[in-house]
Amino acid sequence: TPIQIRFVDIDKMGHVNNATILSYFEIARTNFFDDIIGQQDNWFERGLIIAHTDIDYFNPVYLRDDIKAYVRIAKTGTKSFDVEHLLVKTANKEEVICAIATTVLVCMNYTKKQTIAIAAEWKEKLKNG
Repeated sequence: TPIQIRFVDIDKMGHVNNATILSYFEIARTNFFDDIIGQQDNWFERGLIIAHTDIDYFNPVYLRDDIKAYVRIAKTGTKSFDVEHLLVKTANKEEVICAIATTVLVCMNYTKKQTIAIAAEWKEKLKNG
């Protein structure tokens, strides 16, 4: 997912604030799930909730950087996914790693306020996607 850096994303030190990097990963993750799962699901009955995020920062991102985020499913459990994220910028025609994160997403029925198993069709789509 290509990411557009906005002026508001820049902190006092002149680079993209570390908390904003998580928002970039969220954009990429949402696009990923829309592409693989689709938008037809009722996300209140069969949605996702973040249980944990772990992030490492390697290189700063600046306003004029050309960045994109990669997303993949690293592990699938019974009710949860481990999602890996990679944020890179292009420098000298090469991708430079800026941040890496792992997020645990748990399947959730928001109407009933309880966790649920990953839907079989989701598992199939993720396996084939």
